[in-house]
Amino acid sequence: MRTICRTLITIALALCAAGWSHAEDVNSVDGPNVRVKRHDDKSGNPGGKDVYTKSPDGKVVTKKTYTAAGRLMLTTVYRMRDNGDLAGSKIYDGRGTELYKVSYGYEKKFGQLVREEMYDSRVRRVWKNNPSKEMPVQVVEYLVNAEGKVAGKPVIRNYMEGNTFERDYGQSTSAMDPKMFDEPAPGAPGKQPAGQTPAGGR
Repeated sequence: MRTICRTLITIALALCAAGWSHAEDVNSVDGPNVRVKRHDDKSGNPGGKDVYTKSPDGKVVTKKTYTAAGRLMLTTVYRMRDNGDLAGSKIYDGRGTELYKVSYGYEKKFGQLVREEMYDSRVRRVWKNNPSKEMPVQVVEYLVNAEGKVAGKPVIRNYMEGNTFERDYGQSTSAMDPKMFDEPAPGAPGKQPAGQTPAGGR
């Protein structure tokens, strides 16, 4: 009986510690390397928020998605190229299980993001006519006009029934805008550094 009680107490303490840790993440919004994006009532997570944290060297951005109650739902870890573009990302559920890996493609002339490919991290899927090549569960293509601007809505191709990625991630795309860190944090003093473009621009 004592062993069972000790086990239950240990589990309860671990859950409390996890809850405190997540709450600290949500509230730790100070400093130039943290940004918070709140979800509106039309989203799939009304009242929730995304907390983006950039590593000091700028090579990694971590996005944590919380419910309105402060429960961690998803963690997305982005790897960045030297020029600030997205190189790839991995998506984990609230318990730390890896769900998806994502690659990003850019066109050369203007450096615009034009493609996302999402792959299932739990099961390796291959093309029937080419078993040696891994099959994505979804591909997102961004249309770019002659001026290098994104034109219209992205084209989304699902290769599994049920829109698996959107169901698990809560939205159809995973890309984030690294330029969000170029702007001063809300309420922070200072202006945008000279010579840098606004968020979303190049």
